[in-house]
Amino acid sequence: MASARKRHVQQELAWRTHGGKRAGAGRHPKGREAGQPHARRPAHKPSQPLHITIRVASDIGSLRKRDLFLAIREASITTARREDFRIVHTSVQGTHLHMLVEAESKSAISCGMRGFQISAARHINGAITRRTGDRRSGTVFPDRYHSRALTSPRAVRNALAYVLNNWRRHGEDRAGIARTWKVDPFSTGVMFWGWRELGDSPMLYRAPPTYRGLWFWLPKTWLLREAWTRHGLVSTHEVPGRDH
Repeated sequence: MASARKRHVQQELAWRTHGGKRAGAGRHPKGREAGQPHARRPAHKPSQPLHITIRVASDIGSLRKRDLFLAIREASITTARREDFRIVHTSVQGTHLHMLVEAESKSAISCGMRGFQISAARHINGAITRRTGDRRSGTVFPDRYHSRALTSPRAVRNALAYVLNNWRRHGEDRAGIARTWKVDPFSTGVMFWGWRELGDSPMLYRAPPTYRGLWFWLPKTWLLREAWTRHGLVSTHEVPGRDH
């Protein structure tokens, strides 16, 4: 009788503690800090561009090196084959990427970003391997990308200033030869037509013969194509803050 009672209590305790929320349960971040939560992403409207941010693993080092910049360029060319997912602007910073993207559906975003990240990881690992002589095959993007829908002309205008002038936010414009640049060559700002200072000049950065810019799509959504200009062109001197 005592033995049967013991088994009954153990089974009851097991039933009470099985499942549900538990401390430490769930998927753990690959980096040192927790990143984007694995919540269901919101529905997407094709008329609304997206501001996407992707962070890279800490051991990658700065992405603002020629070989890693070209690796990201190759990945952007890979996505150019898709018309339902369009990268319109990209900004390469030391530890992360900013992108302004148009997409026809939620699934197009998922497939497009997956394709971009797979290609970028392969090319970045290859570039580091060639530079160092040590084969790198580890994780490049340890966490989910962050995505924010841009729902108004003002939001798009602020996002353009934030993405294309992000190098000024991080002080990259105050180092060495970069102090002579008007726009960031590690971004699509080189070919951006909406600079206030552009005037009659076709571009503000005189690229060397060896320069190979990032691949991009011309915008198709009304918000990113023209509506944002209602709030003024973007100045090359703007330093974006957190409120952007």
